[in-house]
Amino acid sequence: MTSTVPRFDASTFTEVTPAMSEAFSRDGVLVLEDIVSQEQCKKLRDRMAELTDELVDSKEKPTVFSTKDQSHAKDQYFFQSAEKISFFFEEDAFDSEGNLTVARDKAVNKVGHALHDLDPVFSTFSQQESFAKICKGVGLQNPLIVQSMYIFKQALHGGEVKFHQDATFLWTDPNTVVGLWIALEDATLENGCLWGLPGDQTLPVRERFIRHSDGSTEMKTLAEYEFSTEKKVPLEVKAGTMVVLHGAFPHMSLPNRSTGTRHAYSIHVVDESASYPTNNWLQRDVGRSDNIPGIPFVQG
Repeated sequence: MTSTVPRFDASTFTEVTPAMSEAFSRDGVLVLEDIVSQEQCKKLRDRMAELTDELVDSKEKPTVFSTKDQSHAKDQYFFQSAEKISFFFEEDAFDSEGNLTVARDKAVNKVGHALHDLDPVFSTFSQQESFAKICKGVGLQNPLIVQSMYIFKQALHGGEVKFHQDATFLWTDPNTVVGLWIALEDATLENGCLWGLPGDQTLPVRERFIRHSDGSTEMKTLAEYEFSTEKKVPLEVKAGTMVVLHGAFPHMSLPNRSTGTRHAYSIHVVDESASYPTNNWLQRDVGRSDNIPGIPFVQG
């Protein structure tokens, strides 16, 4: 492994230790190895294979996912995915006329954004007590899960995800969003592992993605600066590792041009005490909070 970010053995995790807390405060990212068993990783991959098999048999119109532009945001399918289990496809899986060039199950970019409470397998996994302890250990008082995504990073054409900050898409005041990114397969330089800018979570959130009442969207500039991409470090991790991401931590991933996939599962969490604007893209009529479309962890 080539990353300079410290790693912590979490195979017997009980709480966020002072050393873990210090690393997260300093770097904006925390790497917890072996916090998820290989059996759990396989269970999630197997369940997603079942869901993907159902997609292959469906006539659902493909919606492309891209972080290079937000054209998918013009599609109501994207907005409705906030409260559904929806499939999004790779840009590179289509020809110039919009036809798929690979099988549907090999063209999926990600599934989102409500696996954490609509699918029993993913719900049980997402809401476990240890994850609540992690969120509280990095500063949240009453964590609520607002979003979940299964990311395929397909072999040969898994797309690039440009540098971004999660708070851009899940704005709260104050900023409380935390990402829990779990590798379900080894993530390497060859298959498109995460890259990040440790320490740069102290910079302002650069942009905010806004959903207007008429259904249009806007990427609003909040701070005029460029990410220091020359400082980026790779976050190569083994399956079963969790990467905890501060909401302002800049991160990205390069395309997967290898012959293997790089499956991952992520959930995003915010604090119940924060203000969650009505012009965030993700809106749902769920949860115990009047203003946050999130659900609490079952335990913790």
